[in-house]
Amino acid sequence: MSNESSSKFWLPVLGAAAGATFVAVLGATMTDLSSWYQGLTKPDWQPPDWLFGPAWTIIFALAALSAALAWRDATKSSNREWLIGLFALNGFLNVLWSFLFFRLQRPDWALYDSGLLWLSIILLMVFVFRMSRLGALLLVPYLIWVSIATVLNYRVIELNGPF
Repeated sequence: MSNESSSKFWLPVLGAAAGATFVAVLGATMTDLSSWYQGLTKPDWQPPDWLFGPAWTIIFALAALSAALAWRDATKSSNREWLIGLFALNGFLNVLWSFLFFRLQRPDWALYDSGLLWLSIILLMVFVFRMSRLGALLLVPYLIWVSIATVLNYRVIELNGPF
């Protein structure tokens, strides 16, 4: 692999990894498992707290790989611009959920954000599919996890509301 083709491969991978890491770290700083959170009544089927970190790590790694594959296979610079914008929007909504739920202690507001986050994943999957089918498939675990989290968020509101 020549230096030019090597950089064409690795730069998108490194950029996507940096973006995913930034969103993950920012979201983690918003996540506060304080006495407020511990005091919430949660459904019996909620995954254990220790599972969330590894699950999000895998999801962010798959999302970064998805972005890198779509970037590599994009034939137009406008597709790359849209790709960055859609992933940025998704990252913003992801961090916003943690802020609303944990920092503001408003699961009700977080539920609205969760719906927007879910839609942003669908939009990403449709857009990425045009460039990389594998890239779109790599976002399926993210969609499943956010679907479960949205139902969990709804149940927390039902069990603890009003907020």
